[in-house]
Amino acid sequence: MQNLMIKLFNILAPFGLDKLPRALMFGGGLVLVLALVSGSVQMSQAWFAFLFRWLHVMSGIMWIGLLWYFNFVQIPSMPKIPDEQKPAISKVIAPTALFWFRWSALSTVVTGLILATLNGYIVKAMLLGIGTWGQTTYIGLGMWLGLVMSFNVWMIIWPNQQKVLGLVEATAEEKQAAARVAMLASRFNTMFSIPMLYFMVAAQNIA
Repeated sequence: MQNLMIKLFNILAPFGLDKLPRALMFGGGLVLVLALVSGSVQMSQAWFAFLFRWLHVMSGIMWIGLLWYFNFVQIPSMPKIPDEQKPAISKVIAPTALFWFRWSALSTVVTGLILATLNGYIVKAMLLGIGTWGQTTYIGLGMWLGLVMSFNVWMIIWPNQQKVLGLVEATAEEKQAAARVAMLASRFNTMFSIPMLYFMVAAQNIA
């Protein structure tokens, strides 16, 4: 099996598998073909709701994956990196990671709100299912936790990271203060991500 997979990698390599845009294009083409062949594409409201659920899940994987990367990998590793190597993080890796981080957060929120609208529970969910406790309460809790996290990304983490990365002019003291605020907001979002994911999954699995 291992040799078979390596052969497959080598077959696709000349077609640009080593390039991310091409790999994403292959993935898009593959899901389209498999979806059509399997008959899972249906022109109905239920299918469009599913489509936005799928987009919501993919966006969420990107967002929370990067949040956990920052908190489990980048932040703990920074003190161990020699000073002369740190610009590679702050000038190259962090700006790119933060780009996908903030836009995947927005995409997660937008697709989630569209999904809730298509499924007809957006108002009840935003009201936390008051009077009809159960799944609507669970998804509502997940949505509110996610909205707070998204607010932190755009209104606290990103503005302060712009100072830290030198994208916005700031004194050394302001950069130090901004770095701490951004770190604490990121830790807060990591904390919130645990119950947020719990309630998102609970809404689909607990009656």
